Amino acid sequence: MKRKITTILVLALALTTLQLSAKSQLKNPFKQMKKVLRAIHEPKFPNREYQMLDYYNGTDSLYTAAINEAINTCSQQGGGHVIIPDGTWKTGPIRLKSNVDLHLSDKAHLLFSTDPRIFPTVLTREEGIDCYNISPLIYAYGEKNIAITGKGIMDGQSDETNWQKKERRNIQKDSKGKIGERNLLLEYKVNRTPIEQRRFEGMMGMRPQFVNTYKCENVLIEGLTFNRSPFWILHPLLSKNVIVRDVNLDSHGRNNDGCDPESCENVLIERCRFNTGDDCIAIKSGKDEDGRVWNIPSKNIIIRNCEMKDGHAGVGIGSEITGGCENVWVENCKMDSPNLTRVIRIKSNPERGGEVKNLYVRNVEVGVCDLAVLGIEQKYWYTPTGPYMPYFHDFYFENVKSSGSKYALHIDGHEGTAQVENIYMKNCRFDNVSMPEHNMIIGTRNILLDNVYINGEKQPSER
Repeated sequence: MKRKITTILVLALALTTLQLSAKSQLKNPFKQMKKVLRAIHEPKFPNREYQMLDYYNGTDSLYTAAINEAINTCSQQGGGHVIIPDGTWKTGPIRLKSNVDLHLSDKAHLLFSTDPRIFPTVLTREEGIDCYNISPLIYAYGEKNIAITGKGIMDGQSDETNWQKKERRNIQKDSKGKIGERNLLLEYKVNRTPIEQRRFEGMMGMRPQFVNTYKCENVLIEGLTFNRSPFWILHPLLSKNVIVRDVNLDSHGRNNDGCDPESCENVLIERCRFNTGDDCIAIKSGKDEDGRVWNIPSKNIIIRNCEMKDGHAGVGIGSEITGGCENVWVENCKMDSPNLTRVIRIKSNPERGGEVKNLYVRNVEVGVCDLAVLGIEQKYWYTPTGPYMPYFHDFYFENVKSSGSKYALHIDGHEGTAQVENIYMKNCRFDNVSMPEHNMIIGTRNILLDNVYINGEKQPSER
């Protein structure tokens, strides 16, 4: 009997120590955010303007050459602002260069071509896999101090008659005869095919991103509206010091993620409006074999004062998160749509792996969402087993309120092991949760609830 009491006391002490440890680690998680903010600086440009029309030859049906020549001249002369004036202008892909701000006037409207034959081939990533593909609509590689600004409209013109056309996705086959561009890309990844041989060119090109900044530093995207993207809208890749501010992302095509920082460091996303066909924000760090080769996490990412409507997630991490993710802050955001599947979504699987740690969320107001306020998937895309078990830990939620969802927490981990741990929720309220069980929690350890209510009932402090 004495041994049993002693064992109980030891277990109770261990649990108390674990709780105190989790709380102490999360005592002031937003203090570090201020340090990250101080490290993020806007690019600065000389007070020189280069008018697009000064470089137009008067005969081309597209303004591609004029825009790119103005950008090249501006960069070569030390930088400044390339001005797209009021009006509607048709263009092909644009290549951004160092020390250049591509600025759209208030009533400027850029219409991007949907003809893949005029798109050059560039090095990029598609869904976390390295390859050469037709150029994003706006592309920069290895540049410093670049910006896309203004209050104009960027229109990718993507729809079911061009980029989204089903026939476009069934052009290429892998070695087993599976039809679809991504089946071939996946085969390249699995076989470790050299990147130089992973080429998707011209009519065989995959749908490109709208904006892709690859290995760039000091990037600003501000004020613009982006519509009808062929694929992901904003894709900073292996870039540092990135600001996305006051941008309106309204695009409902397939894979139309809003902003996908991938293996990036020091990123600020603020005062943006998302209404997208896929995740509003999706943080990435490479997929499977390619992600393990690079092994570069996304870290120090601040998301604040944003509005999210439709999308698979308000803020997502994964599923291409093999390189890991750490230090993400989400605050003062509003999310509201029956078509918003999850408010916060973290996803991977045992073939993909990845460690996600230090996610801090506060002051988020949710009208309604479909499935859950917090959704975690460790068997994403029907993959329950594999050699690279993902590990998600140390998440903090404070003052998160929702008015309707199926679940409050929907955590699909692994039975018999806790690969999700240390989730601390404080002063949160989840109303009109429709599933009788309120939470679906599998494969977790150390969920602490401090003044958390579901459908008006205060929840036990431990789950």
